[in-house]
Amino acid sequence: MCGITGVFDTRGQSLIDEVSLQRMNDSQWHRGPDEGEIYMEPGLGLGHRRLSIIDVATGQQPLFNEDRSVVIVFNGEIYNYQSLMTELQTLGHVFRTKSDTEVIVHAWESWGEDCVLRLRGMFAFALWDRNRQTFFMARDRLGVKPMHYALLGDGQLLFGSELKSLLAHGGMDRSLDPLAVEEYFALGYVPEPRCIFSQARKLSPGHRLSIRRGQPIPEPEEYWDLRFTLDRKIGLDEACAELRERLDESVRLRMIAEVPLGAFLSGGVDSSAVVATMAGLSDEPVNTCSIAFDDPAFNESAFAQMVADRYKTNHRVETVRSDDFDLIDLLARLYDEPYADSSALPTYRVCQLARKHVTVALSGDGGDEGFGGYRRYRTHLAEDRRRAALPASVREPLFGLLGRLYPKADWAPRVLRAKSTFEGLARNSVEAYFHEVSILRGGMRQRLFSPALKAQLGGYDALNVFQGHAAKADTEDPLALIQYLDVKTYLVGDINTKVDRASMAHSLEVREPLMDHSLLEWLATLPSDLKIRGQEGKYLFKKAMEPRLPDDVLYRPKMGFAVPLARWFRGPLRQRVRDAVLGPRLAATGWFNHDYLRHLVDAHQSGAQDYSASLWSLMMFESFLRQVVDGESTGLPVSAVEEAASLS
Repeated sequence: MCGITGVFDTRGQSLIDEVSLQRMNDSQWHRGPDEGEIYMEPGLGLGHRRLSIIDVATGQQPLFNEDRSVVIVFNGEIYNYQSLMTELQTLGHVFRTKSDTEVIVHAWESWGEDCVLRLRGMFAFALWDRNRQTFFMARDRLGVKPMHYALLGDGQLLFGSELKSLLAHGGMDRSLDPLAVEEYFALGYVPEPRCIFSQARKLSPGHRLSIRRGQPIPEPEEYWDLRFTLDRKIGLDEACAELRERLDESVRLRMIAEVPLGAFLSGGVDSSAVVATMAGLSDEPVNTCSIAFDDPAFNESAFAQMVADRYKTNHRVETVRSDDFDLIDLLARLYDEPYADSSALPTYRVCQLARKHVTVALSGDGGDEGFGGYRRYRTHLAEDRRRAALPASVREPLFGLLGRLYPKADWAPRVLRAKSTFEGLARNSVEAYFHEVSILRGGMRQRLFSPALKAQLGGYDALNVFQGHAAKADTEDPLALIQYLDVKTYLVGDINTKVDRASMAHSLEVREPLMDHSLLEWLATLPSDLKIRGQEGKYLFKKAMEPRLPDDVLYRPKMGFAVPLARWFRGPLRQRVRDAVLGPRLAATGWFNHDYLRHLVDAHQSGAQDYSASLWSLMMFESFLRQVVDGESTGLPVSAVEEAASLS
């Protein structure tokens, strides 16, 4: 696990500035504190920060082939590297290391751009082939590992694991993309391939980019997509048995390491299943860690302890106080873009705890998307059945009117909170799901944004992101469609972003066995009623895990990994939220309606409405403007900032 960065001259062989390249590499020190090297040749500069996991002795990067005509920097893990190494040796390749990085180099020599089709794992890499005069970048299928890039006016291409490495170069424009602002306030993150900065882009999951020096730069090419065929005829017992086998294989592959290894254990189904599987594959007790909250409404530690006791794990627990909000500005620097998932706070803390004991941790991320676990899935399917009962010509005007007239009633019993239901019934399935997951819904964003920002948007709506993916989903099944949308948006832009930045801030590698692409491909062949049956989400997964986990873990209500924002903003953060949302930095953008900002703050703090998610997104945007755009941050690596602030 590492941080990679570099500069490539797409037009010729201009000299790369070594000072800038070194600064780019140093900005990602936290991603790889063990070693750091740069390599330069005319028209190319590569940087690498290493967190040693596999082939600790000889796996240094940048890494070359035998005649040094191909050089690579790589971030991630290739879990099938040993079998690929054997295959490549039979093709005549000679290995000087035992690393998965060298496997990619020789795979490129044998299979070219299609080498990515042979890789099973999480990865982002960039390589230069001098003989072919080709620069090649690729990102793993599920976007577990990040890749950012920017093309400068002089033809230099900057790339890096984190946006901070591009910013450290000094040549990238820091102008913000108004379309990214619209997407952020809708979703709480900036979805691929857009970045908050106009000049930068993210390489989308399952995409590759091949550039021949001196030729026009093509658009990235998709090499993988998830297809929901739902055509596998299989009984429940057979499906359970096969799922256990596939999970065993996925976990086993991710337990290969030359450093201490463990797992997160939240007490939910996903992490508990991973820990149970690890215990069955290991002769030694599994190292597990959990975060407990002093607020019972958010505390799952008793269920984590139940699993830890059953499998006799080496379990560590730390309690996070319910007012643990000291990290707000650090998070803004950590994520480089505005990022509004408040569970980043406890995620940061659990990574901090894990790194005290292990270097690699397995997680349960991806289980909800793959197995159908989110409550919103069941809500959406129920609404879809209601939508199907009325023709659109009747449904849309009727429920559209009711949605506009019915008051927002967060204070009322759930049965009386009909506004969102009416609004959802007035839309088609894709529009309704986008509406459901939006932080500030369409009408709220219209009230939030100033005429100046609306003019820059030119009518653009973040709904376009979902519509674009839906057009490629190739399924009419309502559950499969929203699973596909989540795999393309929420899983990548929110979940994977959160875990990557939080873990790498502590030089911790996190591996996600439930995001194994072959496992997801298999799940996509199964009928949807194996994933949600009645009101039971993750039906197949829970049935398959019954021999391994207690019912109290499998069938209890889902809690999530949340923090008490609503209470914070009416109590200990009352003044801070007012200062941020109504203060000079947001006003200076000219993008926001001050009267509506005041309404959000006043209505929330009076208890009339719950606008906590909207206020958090505004607070994080304001902190991003100060920390990243204005450069209030120290310029030190994240870990150095943390140490200086005495947060560890």
